Amino acid sequence: MSIAVEFRAVSRHFGPASAPVRAVDAVDLTIAEGAFFAMLGPSGSGKTTCLRLISGFESPTAGEICIFGENVSNTPPHLRNVNTVFQDYALFPHMNVRDNVAYGLMVKGMPRSQRYAKAEEMLALVHLDAYGSRKPAQLSGGQRQRVALARALVNEPRVLLLDEPLGALDLKLREAMQDELKSLQQRLGITFVFVTHDQHEALSMADSLAVFNEGKIAQIGTPAEIYNHPKSRFVADFVGSSNVLPPALTKQLGGPEKWASLRPESLRLDATGPLRGTVTAIRYLGAGHRITLTTHGTDIAAILPAGHPLPETGSTIALGFDATALHIMDQA
Repeated sequence: MSIAVEFRAVSRHFGPASAPVRAVDAVDLTIAEGAFFAMLGPSGSGKTTCLRLISGFESPTAGEICIFGENVSNTPPHLRNVNTVFQDYALFPHMNVRDNVAYGLMVKGMPRSQRYAKAEEMLALVHLDAYGSRKPAQLSGGQRQRVALARALVNEPRVLLLDEPLGALDLKLREAMQDELKSLQQRLGITFVFVTHDQHEALSMADSLAVFNEGKIAQIGTPAEIYNHPKSRFVADFVGSSNVLPPALTKQLGGPEKWASLRPESLRLDATGPLRGTVTAIRYLGAGHRITLTTHGTDIAAILPAGHPLPETGSTIALGFDATALHIMDQA
């Protein structure tokens, strides 16, 4: 399989050379053709800047950016075979849906009948074929998001960039659109590069993902690799809210004297378990309860399924886990 996008020691600095802000700092990255790739990280971690570097809206301070083997580091956005879907959708309010979708084809000089036919084809693809004559203000948030998708796809890009496109939707609609986006990407086979700060979006949609922190990639891998085998405290804590155990506690639990990760869902009430402490909080999650206890000066969270007997706040309990659930991390 060929490489769709490649970063070779790419940096993007802002501000004076004497004291630059390193938004992206010597990043190496490869994204396979046809992949659904997510860039995940907190605000200011560099993920959106990387997306803008791929689109051409930003230029690298150093390094090379290649799209399907071609160095596009100095290529303007309109000459790159990519399109972007923005968080605010950026639809033209005075145009109807059909004209919004066909706009890029109009700019390219395609005859009206042909561009309208392609626009209708894209609207059918996103299940909005009956909405072509409506204005964006007459649509729901989810429908506007689909129009923005259709407008980007009508230009037949080889890479589709998505800049937190679901951020403005409510939870239920966002989850529904996650399924639609994943299904659409699988049908089209286009490379999707998706930027988000939502770990659940990244884990549920992506084939592979990169976790960003302070302008660098902290870890890259499949969702299962990132979740189950975090390499650092940052990744373990950011992706899935793991229990991050200090070296002394890891050693007491039978592991080496290193930082470790222990997922809350891996823990269970066990009178003979090695984690004994005082319950300090109980939170209802709908599908279960999250309990927090303090042991050896460390707060430990555990997820108990719905219907499971619950301890009382202030009581002393013990938690157990399978040995394979304790993941030793490479980095502090």
